[in-house]
Amino acid sequence: MNLKNIEHIGIAVDNLEEALSFYQDILGLELLKREIVESQAVKIAFLKVGETKIELLEALNKESAIARFIEKNGEGIHHFAILVDSIEDKIKAMQAQGARLIGDKATAGADNMKIIFVHPQSTNGVLLELCEPLAKEEK
Repeated sequence: MNLKNIEHIGIAVDNLEEALSFYQDILGLELLKREIVESQAVKIAFLKVGETKIELLEALNKESAIARFIEKNGEGIHHFAILVDSIEDKIKAMQAQGARLIGDKATAGADNMKIIFVHPQSTNGVLLELCEPLAKEEK
């Protein structure tokens, strides 16, 4: 049930291509992959930064959580993600301690991960994502 490391930092952007131009061309970061997560209505790009990643997120429609975030807050840091050994055990432990989660179980997310978000009310105003790699049979 250990927390391993910061897996990625999620940044909400209006235009993925424009954001990639900055992060790749100006900062020189390596693009690892692009992905669309239909269930979350987002288009994503992961970039390598040392031992972690930046996840750029562009909304696919106005109903997307990312679209609502940008409308309310503007572009910027949306969340950070921590890699865990067992997301199911961590969910149970956090629920037992009264942490507020967004949803009651892990779901499939980007980059072949099982994910769940911890509500900012439990994390001093920061949206926290817990993630664990999907087992081969879950992919």
